[in-house]
Amino acid sequence: MLEQNRTAVVIRATDPILRNGVHMALRTRPEVWLVDDIAAADVKDAVALVVADRFDDRANTLLKSVQCRGFGRIVLVAGELEDTEILTAVEGGVCAVARRSETTPDVLVRLVKAAAAGEGALPPDLLGRLLSRVSRLQRHVLEPRGLHLAGITNRETEVLRLVASGLSTKEIADKLCYSQRTVKSILHDVTNRFQLRNRSHAVAYALREGLI
Repeated sequence: MLEQNRTAVVIRATDPILRNGVHMALRTRPEVWLVDDIAAADVKDAVALVVADRFDDRANTLLKSVQCRGFGRIVLVAGELEDTEILTAVEGGVCAVARRSETTPDVLVRLVKAAAAGEGALPPDLLGRLLSRVSRLQRHVLEPRGLHLAGITNRETEVLRLVASGLSTKEIADKLCYSQRTVKSILHDVTNRFQLRNRSHAVAYALREGLI
């Protein structure tokens, strides 16, 4: 497969063993092209794959250094991740997150391809817990007092809920009977209004602020 048909990936890790393990898992995959930081600077839409045992100070520092190098598409794989840590990582520029125990070479490729396409991916159990909390807040606290969560339209809420459920742009368009262009426009409006970086950041923001 020609390089232009592959996704350029830079692997960064908190220690060499982690980096070598991911490098071994991806080096023979035809869908990706492993590059160093220098080569990545000349490649449009290169993805940074950040690997850590857990999202601690070292991992956070590494993530910030990746951002400072201009990477806008970042995948985080960590051994342990708490709910709040995942949201913090997404708000810090990460667009796809996975736990190491759930990460196979196929999963790594899927996350990298999703990030390169501007899509997002978060652990479904996290999304389920957060959506459940928000639902309880609205049902048991706000609605009995005649209050409603505001900040986004019903149409934007629908799209963000489907993004949070892991649906692609095409799947969302098909489900809501919109064009893909309309879905992209809705997400663009939301990210611009709240000064968010990508759709994963939009979902994390909406969940944290109780907008969906």
